[in-house]
Amino acid sequence: MAGPAERSRWEREQARLKAGVVEQDTEPWQKDPNFAGLERVGGVDLSYIKGDDTRACASLVVLSYPALEVLYEDCRMVTLTAPYVAGFLAFREVPFLVEAVQRLQQEQPRLRPQVLLVDGNGVLHHRGFGVACHLGVLTDLPCVGVAKNLLQVDGLVRDELHREQIRSLQRSGDTFPLTGTSGRVLGMALRSYHNSSKPLYVSVGHRVSLDTAVRLVGSCCRYRVPEPIRQADIRSREYIRKQLCPPLEVRPAGPESSKKEAELEDYSDA
Repeated sequence: MAGPAERSRWEREQARLKAGVVEQDTEPWQKDPNFAGLERVGGVDLSYIKGDDTRACASLVVLSYPALEVLYEDCRMVTLTAPYVAGFLAFREVPFLVEAVQRLQQEQPRLRPQVLLVDGNGVLHHRGFGVACHLGVLTDLPCVGVAKNLLQVDGLVRDELHREQIRSLQRSGDTFPLTGTSGRVLGMALRSYHNSSKPLYVSVGHRVSLDTAVRLVGSCCRYRVPEPIRQADIRSREYIRKQLCPPLEVRPAGPESSKKEAELEDYSDA
């Protein structure tokens, strides 16, 4: 459990790094209606061993765009030392993802992704600086937060009005804004797949506008979860199964693992 001093230090670090977040498009391909010039999209994920909160597999994949074929994968077993604290997930997971990006840069720089899709939130966060922002600022890569569950911040709640808005998403590509009580649009709910009525919650991480983030996520979806994140998840689970003997049960990253496990149909469609 993180003590008050550690939480205070983390808050100061978040505030320092948050000053570097860019919430607008910075790349020429982002401004093209068809993303002309975009050739490589990365995805990151951590999978944990069930019953063990300290060992996990950190995964980075790079897919071609728009074909969405895997060009590169890096799966490593890691030992997590920072505890899980709501709102501070990045301090637990991001160091391993930064290392994966650095390894790619050193080993195969030609495959460096032009954008990263992150299984988590960006500015849709308690202090406006989620894991996608954190990873984006530290790697200086455009990053997009893609969450499968609504983080209830700034007055956003999973109430009947929210469920009604979800029901209004009739077709793949339909969206509605996630507007907090502050009046700020923190992200968008996106119906990403015609066979799933469950939306994704897309938010800006770094060096991308919200509109571009939503368009990009939608264009990367063969199923509900965008293919870069989906492949990172699948491959990290498989890596754990191959590495550990006897076989251990694998669970997904983060505190909402039971919800994530309940949504595995999104992965089994492959």
